[in-house]
Amino acid sequence: MVLLTMFSHADIWRAIDTLARTHGLSTSGLAKRAGLDPTSFNRSKRITANDRPRWPSTESISKVLSATGTTLEDFARLVARKQPLRMRIPLIGLARAGGEGFFDDAGFPAGSGWEDVEVPGLTDENAYALRITGESMQPVYRDGDIIVVSPNTQTRVGDRVVARLKNGEVMAKELRRRTATEITLASLNPAHEDITVSVVEVEWLARILWASQ
Repeated sequence: MVLLTMFSHADIWRAIDTLARTHGLSTSGLAKRAGLDPTSFNRSKRITANDRPRWPSTESISKVLSATGTTLEDFARLVARKQPLRMRIPLIGLARAGGEGFFDDAGFPAGSGWEDVEVPGLTDENAYALRITGESMQPVYRDGDIIVVSPNTQTRVGDRVVARLKNGEVMAKELRRRTATEITLASLNPAHEDITVSVVEVEWLARILWASQ
């Protein structure tokens, strides 16, 4: 973290706030995702009782970068008020994602000839985007929204994920519960029921990093 020492206290905290917003999280949500106390990044904790600036620890920054799939280089660009690095990734229609030939067995996009989109701050070379169709994921995701998915990022309970089942069904859900034998996926639309499936029915899960709405 040596290269961050040239920046100010305000620069570092602003970058953390920006990173949280980029991933659709509050600062408390970002801390929680990183395995930290949810209050770690609260504004009240950025100044000590003696009115001195309190800096986030290198350990907490490292955990945040790991949890969001952000490189130190991209975080430094946020601190320096520069745009994060951009990457062009495949864009697949959610309905088409259930067909054969679009993904390999590990859930990585396969083939060629897709439309693609440019997105900032990605480090997963296997990341891809899905265009939402229909109303089954409202109000979180609406018809035409684009979600960015990272198959290499670890999924945790509470994450929004794209799941593909062995029968070809593809859906965007929240990972509600996971055991050695079952996975419960919570519906984003309250009109649709949650589902619980055997792990052997799940072809792959991939975490949703953010959405363009």
